[in-house]
Amino acid sequence: MDCRLFLEELQKYKKVQVFNPWVDYDATYDIGPEAPCIRAANLKRYLELRQNAQYLFIAEGLGYQGGHFSGMAMTSERILLGFHESIKPQSVLGEWIYQRTSNPRCSFLNKKQREEGFNEPTATVMWNVLATHGISPFKAILWNIFPFHPYKANNLLTNRTPDKVELEIGIKYAKMMMDLAAATQIIAIGQKSAITLRAYGIECVSVPHPSMGGANRFKTAVAEILNGGGSKEDVKSNGNDEGRVCKHRVTSG
Repeated sequence: MDCRLFLEELQKYKKVQVFNPWVDYDATYDIGPEAPCIRAANLKRYLELRQNAQYLFIAEGLGYQGGHFSGMAMTSERILLGFHESIKPQSVLGEWIYQRTSNPRCSFLNKKQREEGFNEPTATVMWNVLATHGISPFKAILWNIFPFHPYKANNLLTNRTPDKVELEIGIKYAKMMMDLAAATQIIAIGQKSAITLRAYGIECVSVPHPSMGGANRFKTAVAEILNGGGSKEDVKSNGNDEGRVCKHRVTSG
């Protein structure tokens, strides 16, 4: 499977209370009907640059502050637009036409979001950890078991935990990702991700999720893995080709 076929498989998925960033368009929050085309092109470029990646980091589900608008897991559009203080957009997609997809005129966005796009705390921690340890950004892929954005009823700018059925569906895409980029090490972010991956026979080490005050534990655990050791958390748990990828469908949010 190549990057284009993988993207086409992702674009086929549709479900209530799930936003598919590579094909869904929301008239309120998206900048225009071109938004899913931009996100699809971003993901294709992201994967093409990482076909020789060494590490595959897998969390649970896409978030509204990150991949919903950037098209890439644990990556915010504020990074892509060059407004992040410590992470350069070139680390993500190299030389590229960087565009926002959130609507800067939307009254539901705060001033900072309208001016600079959305920012995701997990994305900041993740990208800074890679840089701290001198890992080339093109040697790591960030992904989610359920690669789409699950949200709460009637509120697109929320996150909800993927349910069991969604995680089962997500495993299919996770295995496609593993075939696409034969990373030598799979790192589950959070115990729920690790449990799900192992339940389907996918070997991985695990690190704490950086949200909910876990950033320092996450950094320590990742450092142990990147420096050649196992993760203490894991031991504990054991005990611009845009036009050709462009599709969109209108969602009511």
